[in-house]
Amino acid sequence: MNIFLWIIASLLALLFLATGIMKLAQPKEKLAAAGQGWVEDFPETAIKAIGTAEILGALGLVLPALLNIVPILVPTAATGLFLLMIGAAITHGRRKEIPNIVANVVLGLLAVTIAITRFGTYNF
Repeated sequence: MNIFLWIIASLLALLFLATGIMKLAQPKEKLAAAGQGWVEDFPETAIKAIGTAEILGALGLVLPALLNIVPILVPTAATGLFLLMIGAAITHGRRKEIPNIVANVVLGLLAVTIAITRFGTYNF
């Protein structure tokens, strides 16, 4: 089970790192043109804050356990990413973007799985 949790955490970390970097590196207009229509509902600073939260969450999923420095940050980061996915699902729900809601729910469930198991039986 521990290997399975590491795989999930690593894949989530890669995904959130990539999407966070994308939100930080590209202007709002370019994100909207690339199919990220939700950005039209938020100011540029909020988009950058979301990207920063995704990057910090991604790093928090693996680095604390890998370096054995405050490993309680792993489930804490997973909880934060879960909450971020709730907000994303609400945003996409308001825009009637059903495929994005499904993706948010799946990612949220994976994040909450990491949070629950790392807070519980399979902690570090």
